[in-house]
Amino acid sequence: MTAAPDGQARWQQRYDEALQSGRVREADFSTLSGVELAPVYGPQSGAEPSGFDRIGWPGEFPFTRGLYSTGYRGRSWTIRQFAGFGNAAQTNERYKMILAEGGGGLSVAFDMPTLMGRDSDDPMSLGEVGHCGVAIDSAADMETLFGGIPLGQTTTSMTISGPAVPVFCMYLVAAERQGIDISTLDGTLQTDIFKEYMAQKEWLFPPEPHLRLIGDLMEFCNEKIPAYKPVSVSGYHIREAGSTAAQELAFTLADGFGYVELGLSRGMDLETFAPGLSFFFDAHIDFFEEIAKFRAARRIWARWMRDVYGAKTERAQWLRFHTQTAGVSLTAQQPDNNIVRTAVEALAAILGGTNSLHTNALDEVLALPSEKAAQIALRTQQVIAAETGVGNVADPLGGSWYVEALTDDIERQAEEIFAQIQGMGTDETMTSGLLHGIEDGWFIGEIAEAAFDYQLKLEKGDKQVVGVNVNNASVSDHDQLDILRVSHEVEVEQRRILADRRAARDDDKVRAAVAHMVDVSRTEDNMVPAMLEAARAEATLGEICDALRAEWGGYTEPARF
Repeated sequence: MTAAPDGQARWQQRYDEALQSGRVREADFSTLSGVELAPVYGPQSGAEPSGFDRIGWPGEFPFTRGLYSTGYRGRSWTIRQFAGFGNAAQTNERYKMILAEGGGGLSVAFDMPTLMGRDSDDPMSLGEVGHCGVAIDSAADMETLFGGIPLGQTTTSMTISGPAVPVFCMYLVAAERQGIDISTLDGTLQTDIFKEYMAQKEWLFPPEPHLRLIGDLMEFCNEKIPAYKPVSVSGYHIREAGSTAAQELAFTLADGFGYVELGLSRGMDLETFAPGLSFFFDAHIDFFEEIAKFRAARRIWARWMRDVYGAKTERAQWLRFHTQTAGVSLTAQQPDNNIVRTAVEALAAILGGTNSLHTNALDEVLALPSEKAAQIALRTQQVIAAETGVGNVADPLGGSWYVEALTDDIERQAEEIFAQIQGMGTDETMTSGLLHGIEDGWFIGEIAEAAFDYQLKLEKGDKQVVGVNVNNASVSDHDQLDILRVSHEVEVEQRRILADRRAARDDDKVRAAVAHMVDVSRTEDNMVPAMLEAARAEATLGEICDALRAEWGGYTEPARF
């Protein structure tokens, strides 16, 4: 089957409309030698090869070549640096540096106690406060985190899943205290709990209560904060845990289908809530495989949304995604090589059509990024954007025999995995298969097998890593980095601040708000408003989460090995 003969004409009409409405950037779209470049390249009308409908043109179904007819001529990818360390005041300074240096948005990294829904003075938080991200105990910390940063004008991504909803409520309170109408906020909350059971292991409760909270959040944002994306379905952590590219893609999209089914089960309008789902992928070091993965992701999602779930509008069929370069590809040996790895991975994400991008710092394998390393990571994106010309043409690798074959192959692998997941369920839904796969440890086993296989290839030398198993003879003083170290005083100070805030607040108001939230959890009412009231009263993250742990219980993953 070939594409309609007017495929190029349709693309041209869309591009002309974007041009006339000012949605094409004013820039020099030519090579260094002065060759003027077309916005897109492809076969002439009537000369499309067989199967070209699976490739198509940018801006039209199945979106293999991108969501927009203009590619990056219309809007470049958002340069979004992931950052957070120590306390809220320290991270606030880093955010202001990122924005001053040209960062296009903020992405919040939280410390381990926050990720697990525990306060900084919890005994289980000892030694972890502020080390892998910023410590957030209450709305007051969130207010400090974004002090002097107008949240109404800054898109903010928050990488947190287990306690995502209470942390989001604290973010809303911080915006309110800036005098901002929360309905105007824009950003992304990770929230994806499926991948926690598969890979990252930062859950608080059994799956069903988590899904209840996510459904409540989706409804709340859909009604109250339409631009905000309440769920960022995350394949990044699945890949970092050791999965293959095909597993990352398939497990992630399957999770996404689960959230689509969750929204539909709530009676939500697919055309309205589906555009609020976004995705988060890893950009690994196998350059062409990663490009193919991103292109296949858009195509698979669009097809399933249209043919399985009945999405009729393009926006409901779009897969929009953020990318982070692969932390697991970085090496402690010869760490300057990590700059090269990150640049290659960033370029793969861009050629694959990412909507936003975070580039890892060269020292992240050892510690949180130093200011200098973070600046190099930021400059990596800026050099690619300003100097390489990769944004001049939409999907410049489209039509490459190699890239298209890889795209088809990774799509085929993903479809085989979807069939396996659905086969584990008790009904036709993807959600049932996901829950059964989580409960019996299937996902854990699949990722572990892939990680083990890769490790064997490294040890045999079948896969090579420069500075590790090849070209590793010399080590110089240049390899000794001045890394960022978070002082124990950060924890001491954070605990003191938390104690002072508890002493200054109205404890009766806090207890009443938390008790009301628990009461709502026993009904079918949306929990977000009650949780928001608890955050406004300065209930701490630990107090909110502990109350729900007492109500819903904990979760222990199955023993697989």
